[in-house]
Amino acid sequence: MLGWASPIYMEQQLNNTVTHLFRNEYGRIIALLTSKYGVSHIEKIEDAVQDTFLKAMRIWGYQKIPDNPTAWLYKVANNGLLDKLRRAKKMSYTADENSHFEATTEASEFYSNTEITDSQLKLIFACCHPSLSKEHQLVLSLKLIGGFSNKELSDALLKKKETVAKSFTRAKKKFKEEVQLLQIPVQMGLQSRLFVVLQVIYLLFSEGYAATSGEQILKRDICYEALRLALLLKKNPYCQHPNLNALIALICFHASRFDARINDAGELVTLEFQDRRLYNKELMAIGSAHLEQAGSADTLPSKYHLEAAVSYHHCTAPTFKETDWATILKLYQLQVQTQYSPMAALNSIIPYAKVHGPKKGLEALEAWKNKNDYKQVALFYTIRAELLAELKKEFKPDIRKAIALTENVLVRRYLKKKLE
Repeated sequence: MLGWASPIYMEQQLNNTVTHLFRNEYGRIIALLTSKYGVSHIEKIEDAVQDTFLKAMRIWGYQKIPDNPTAWLYKVANNGLLDKLRRAKKMSYTADENSHFEATTEASEFYSNTEITDSQLKLIFACCHPSLSKEHQLVLSLKLIGGFSNKELSDALLKKKETVAKSFTRAKKKFKEEVQLLQIPVQMGLQSRLFVVLQVIYLLFSEGYAATSGEQILKRDICYEALRLALLLKKNPYCQHPNLNALIALICFHASRFDARINDAGELVTLEFQDRRLYNKELMAIGSAHLEQAGSADTLPSKYHLEAAVSYHHCTAPTFKETDWATILKLYQLQVQTQYSPMAALNSIIPYAKVHGPKKGLEALEAWKNKNDYKQVALFYTIRAELLAELKKEFKPDIRKAIALTENVLVRRYLKKKLE
């Protein structure tokens, strides 16, 4: 039995390792190579990096994984790109092994290279070039830095997969035409792009916090990467803005609940049943400090302010029953009034039902349904099932619809338990 199971286990471990590295290193390697070889070669850079991860899957399947897999990935991607450039006769390079990272390079040396940090920020700001539309800015950033799939992009931007695929192709063409070098703009130029950069970091964190697909609901490496980028922005004097502080607060409050969201069996734990003793008090304190810094009497609160405040109340409530649902409802209503989005309106129904009861909640859900395309929204059916269950009514058909629309394995498993 062990001889049969061991290879399967090893293959699963390899897949997990490569997936983790893809999420953590893909954007860094793309950024570094783009900074080194130029925007005009962005497609070849993408191909070289993707080929490298496929090669890692093949080679590491029968060889030992390198002690420093990140340095290995960079070296192979760099050499692969040079081969592509030579074959295309676009550039002429003489192979110089001394100029490449060796696979034996210590991880601390690799990460201490400040060019990697700078390259990522340069690439994000370059992707947010004012000559590109906002949609192109977001698609480019999330694809190149976050390694988002078309499915993840479609969920993040609320667009069809075919639409984002075409948008990415057009965005790359425009990117090569309009942007020549990866340069972080200074002062006003930097500030003019800041809001889109913050949205990129927000969407990056959102995908890590509630993964749309796969076998994980929580991808900590993506979340912490988003936090790292936000904290790097704060070091720049021209990026000082209440929205940045609010975004950092939002990420910290959410991140403080990481350990309580998954139990020892690897199952999803909803807010109602989380062990609040596991909440990270240090992150909560950092979040509170940044939320205080984000306050400004002459500035309307952004969605980051409002969502951070909601998360603050969830974190600080002694128990689920003692949650200040009335304040949370007011925060959601303010967001819906000032920065309407269908998902914000849908999420507001949860505190509305807590304050006014499940029957009123169902009425509000029906009103939302009449204004929006609900048929492909799993959350709609999940909320409806919860409210029907509270009213002792048949809820299983809605749970089944939610399961059919959910691609994340852990969420589907959680919903299937509801049927039992």
